Amino acid sequence: MLLGQFSGIMNFEETEEQAMIREMVRDFAEEVLAPTCLERDRNQKPPLDEWKAFCEYGLQGITIPEKYGGNPIDDISEAIIVEELARVDPSFSVMFCVHVGLCSMTISLHGNDDQKQRFLPRLAAGEIGAYSLSEAGAGTDAAALGCRAKLSDDGSHYILNGEKMWVTNGASADIYVLFAKDVDHPDYGTKKHGGTTAFIVDSSMEGFSVGKKEDKLGIRSSDTCTLLLEDCKVPVENVLKGAGNGFPIAMNALDNSRIGIAAQALGIAQGAYEASLQYAYEREAFGKPIAHHQMIMGYLADMATRIDAARLLVYKASWAKQQHYEHDGPRHTKEASMAKLYAGDTAMWVSERAIQVHGGYGYTKEFPVEPFFRDAKISQIYEGTQEVQRIVVARSLL
Repeated sequence: MLLGQFSGIMNFEETEEQAMIREMVRDFAEEVLAPTCLERDRNQKPPLDEWKAFCEYGLQGITIPEKYGGNPIDDISEAIIVEELARVDPSFSVMFCVHVGLCSMTISLHGNDDQKQRFLPRLAAGEIGAYSLSEAGAGTDAAALGCRAKLSDDGSHYILNGEKMWVTNGASADIYVLFAKDVDHPDYGTKKHGGTTAFIVDSSMEGFSVGKKEDKLGIRSSDTCTLLLEDCKVPVENVLKGAGNGFPIAMNALDNSRIGIAAQALGIAQGAYEASLQYAYEREAFGKPIAHHQMIMGYLADMATRIDAARLLVYKASWAKQQHYEHDGPRHTKEASMAKLYAGDTAMWVSERAIQVHGGYGYTKEFPVEPFFRDAKISQIYEGTQEVQRIVVARSLL
């Protein structure tokens, strides 16, 4: 989409490369993810074998510079990848989102050369990345972190204590971007987010362990866990941009990742719509396919229209993100929140109507719209609830 995205000419056709990426990822999703996604959903099994197969395409390194082993692409192509994965397997799509966006891109943007040399090649090679900001008392209110970090007496490492929650890829990841408050920072205790520091944590570090795995309504093949920090020793060399500078890093990461979640919601809506369209032509009632009955026709028309509108918002936000980083354009906070807000609501609306189109069959686990309905709900919650997105958009207008 947007062939002329950097020339000032508005063109709504995909580039040849974008079309190729869409076809490649769609084939992977249908051939590799589709045969196992329902079983993995039932058993809450993370797609580790599927991840290894996916890494053969090199797409796990799309937000990593080539000098560190990555394979960078444009931001609309990134959204297309997420969309196509979520069209078949939303759990795999969020695993990919967190790896390339919240973890790899955060280190690419904010890490020094030493940190990039140590961690980005590993992420580009297929080790899994994660991001840990939320806690029991610090979800929407991200500044209210309870995890604490204290510099050791010899100044060589920080000692982290606390419990993190809602960590996607929690049990599967090797590398985490994790936030805690430095208790020795001069802003600690005087500002709400004072002392917030971003750390790169390796799963092998002393004092680090994975706790409870959440039993979720949807995206059940994505492991969402708590992380336990018990005198966890993190070298000072693993602090991103210095002590106390973590809060802007966290907010910037959310601007980026909200576009990924919007693309995931778009893919869920697309998958539910396609299943409904096929079923509406196959199912007959009163002597003709239900697709030819006016009420069903209306549902399908509204689904297609809302999905197209969501896609435009997602791709525009992706374009704005690339303009910000590569051409010093305005920050993409508003566009990201608009896309996440509308696409999340669209995924929920379309998947609910998809069940209605399927009737009683849609309420069973034998048809694909049931998991889409369960998976869609989280797109209205994580990376900032819909209420938060409305606040962000409203503030940008005032």
